[in-house]
Amino acid sequence: MTKKLYYESAYIREWETQITRKLEREDGTYLVMEETAFYPHGGGQPCDLGWIDNIPVLDVVQEEGEILHRVERLPEKEEVSCRLDWNRRFDHMQHHSGQHLLSAMCLEVCQAETLSFHLGQDYATIDIARSDLSQAQLMMLELEVNDQIYLNRKVTNYFVSREQAAALPLVKQPKVSDDIRIVEIDGIEYNACGGTHISATGEIGMIKLLRAEKQKGHMRIYFKCGYRALREFNAGMEILGSLSARFNTAKEEILDRIAKWDQEQKQLQAELNTLKAENDAYLVGKLLADRQGNLIRHAFGDKALKDMQNLAAKITGEADIIVLFVSNADHKVVLAQGGASGLACGAFFKQHLADYRGKGGGNDKIAQAGFATGEDAMAFYHFAAQSLSQLEEE
Repeated sequence: MTKKLYYESAYIREWETQITRKLEREDGTYLVMEETAFYPHGGGQPCDLGWIDNIPVLDVVQEEGEILHRVERLPEKEEVSCRLDWNRRFDHMQHHSGQHLLSAMCLEVCQAETLSFHLGQDYATIDIARSDLSQAQLMMLELEVNDQIYLNRKVTNYFVSREQAAALPLVKQPKVSDDIRIVEIDGIEYNACGGTHISATGEIGMIKLLRAEKQKGHMRIYFKCGYRALREFNAGMEILGSLSARFNTAKEEILDRIAKWDQEQKQLQAELNTLKAENDAYLVGKLLADRQGNLIRHAFGDKALKDMQNLAAKITGEADIIVLFVSNADHKVVLAQGGASGLACGAFFKQHLADYRGKGGGNDKIAQAGFATGEDAMAFYHFAAQSLSQLEEE
């Protein structure tokens, strides 16, 4: 059985030991060592990473009391030097202890028990037994949990028997019956836990609650601790600074400035919609007046697909004709018909698009397609125009 150094101290970063077993499996090479400080996956906490004789450790798992280390390759000797990725380990310690403290405050402030904990690469979450949590309650919870951090309460861990555990005010009774490990936050809680933790709450640094959302009848709280919380703050300040420079206003006035800008954009959009309607009306009249036969065809330099579709619908709504448009801006083609031509637009596209590397579809009345290049779009446009002209002559 592997000796677990992380239970002696979560602060052990380097050590020397002996390899006791080597395993070759489908997913890679594994090592078992006499002792290890590499923490395996478990209890919502990801495994540690690091190096064994400068060979990267890719994964760490526990099987029947043994700790298995997946490595890039086998070391050359049996006696090895090991080193943790300390930044990753300390991040896990901050977040796991932070979760214990947050869960304790959820129970005290919100009368909500923690149902699950997940520590991901971007953020950590807890699910609590509560169906709602207002923003005001979330802010109050954040203040309470950070107050406990600033008090720098001592965090200790130790093993007890089942009888001793039964005498403690545990949050939950453990599933194991022997060697029950207790993590105690002085004056806050006793919790049966096998994870790695800091030695005092001050080392958590801070806890920032990001948001809370409903999840299967419960509330899920997203949070970050310590250096992750600091990076989150710095990223937010960078965005805030960019917005302040972009709108040429003080940071505290940005919301007002954005609200004003939003109103200006709505006004501009209303004016643009009016101009587009007038322009479309002019185009409809011009295209109808200039048409030859029952087909209107036109190539636009920069018209969007939606605008071409609207224009085609207006034309076919006024006259029983066929409309074929292409846009050089986004390599799109639109085909529409008024109803009496006998043409099925969607079927026509389905039959011929593949020959021009186009993708799209539609119904009998209107169809649209996109192409990889402008050359493909124009080639299909000219083919369609020629085919539809021949259809009209027949």
